[in-house]
Parts: sequence; C-alpha cells; structure tokens
Amino acid sequence: MTANPVLESLYQHSVANYWNAEKNPVNLRLGEVDGLYHHHYGIGDVDWSVLDGPAETREKRIVNELHRLESVQAETLVARLGPLRHEDRVMDAGSGRGGSSFLANLRHGCHVDGVSISESQVAFANEQARQRGVADKVRFHFRNMLDTGFDTGSFQAIWNNESTMYVELSLLFAEHARLLRRGGRYVCITGCYNDAYGLPSRAISQINAHYICDIHSRSTYFREMVANRLVPISVVDLTAATVPYWELRAKTHLATGIEQSFLDAYKNGSFQYLLIAADRV
Repeated sequence: MTANPVLESLYQHSVANYWNAEKNPVNLRLGEVDGLYHHHYGIGDVDWSVLDGPAETREKRIVNELHRLESVQAETLVARLGPLRHEDRVMDAGSGRGGSSFLANLRHGCHVDGVSISESQVAFANEQARQRGVADKVRFHFRNMLDTGFDTGSFQAIWNNESTMYVELSLLFAEHARLLRRGGRYVCITGCYNDAYGLPSRAISQINAHYICDIHSRSTYFREMVANRLVPISVVDLTAATVPYWELRAKTHLATGIEQSFLDAYKNGSFQYLLIAADRV
C-alpha cells in the first residue's frame, strides 16, 4: 500500500476507492437536474403522479421528483446552520460532489470548505465551483475529516450529511470541536440504529455491507457529542419523512437493490433517520 497522509487505514483506502469509482445513476442523473449533486436521500411527501402519464417522459419525471426530495433534505439541514454572515467560514465534512456546500453558499453567501477522501469527488466538485463562478468562496479539499489540518476555531458551522457512518464518532467530534469557534453550530443528518431495538438488525447489516460503512447507535451520537463539548439543541426524527422517498425509489429504474433493506429497517423500528443540531460550548 502506497503511503498517503490523508488515508490513515486500509479501511479508509477501501472507502476512498469505492467513491473514486462510483458513478451511480441515482447520484449523477439527479444532480444533472440543476447541477447540485447531493449524494444523499430525500424527505417529504411524494408526488406519485410521476409514475403515471406518457411513458416517454416517465424517467425524467421520476428523476426530477427524487431530486426534489433530496433537495428538500439538504435545505432542511442548511436551514439549521444558524445565522451566518457572508464573511463566515463553514465546513462540509464528507462533501461528496458538493451539493450541500453549494446550497449553503447560495443561501448564506458564506465561505465553504468541503472535505472528502475521494480525490475524484474533490476534483469534480472544484470543477463545479469553477463553472458556477463561486470558486473564490467554495473550495474542496482532499483531506481527512478526522484530521483536516485547518486552524483551530476557524469555522462558524460544520455539518455531516450522511457521512458519519464512515468514521469513529469520538475522533470526528473531537476534530469538529477543535475546528468550531465557541458558540458555533454543528449539524448532522444520519441514519442510526435504535438502541431500544437491540443490536443492529439484519437489514442494517445489509446496508453496512452495501455501502462499506458502519452505522452507529443513536446513543453513541449523543454520548460522543457531549463528551466533545457539542451540546444538542435540536433533534428531529425524520424517519417517517424519508420512507416515501424509499418507496418511490424502489419502484423506479434507479433502484439499486438496497431499497427494501432501508424500508424494512425503518418500518420495523430498528433504524432511525435523525437530524441533530448542536452548539459548541
């Protein structure tokens, strides 16, 4: 294995290799709708009429609707980042192809640093920033979100959008607490397993295998946040809101085969989809 200061383990190499090679239509086709490539799931009520109507435009209607739902999810997260000024600096941890970063800049005018261990995603997102004319304010870096190298206290807000399941939360939240200034905001949207159910269900194990990730328990998020001076101020259970997205996706040409595992896990109570906002104290 070639030495790499960003990738610190064999597991991180495997995750990076996965996302460097990833060209899934459920990510790329949706991003082509308006140039915001989100790489996450959706929330909200589905317009089921997209499955009806002329067959020749059915795929386009489905793509537009799935993208609308994932954009609602991103807007929900960005709205929780707190009041931001144009001069504020925020960080997208696990930034993918940049959708949430561009949205934060659009809504708040702030400076955004995106961090990813996928070199291909970083290159893609920086090219998007150039094309959108915001490369002076939105930048993407090939860095490890557990050890970013950014200055202590240099960010007003940080978020993870469905990326926490690739790292140890104790290490992640320690780095976030270092980077956030006092009073700064941390937000994540994540799937977590429900401690009240017991150990991770079979469906969760299938999701872990599909995405090469390790879904954490709900209690681990709160324990590690508080241990690292990130005090939760808002918790929103989005589980019921995300089920319609998965029900629609399962019926489309963009299904990847993992949809039923998500639906089973959400419906049997073993899996929850949460938004957690916390302040750095």
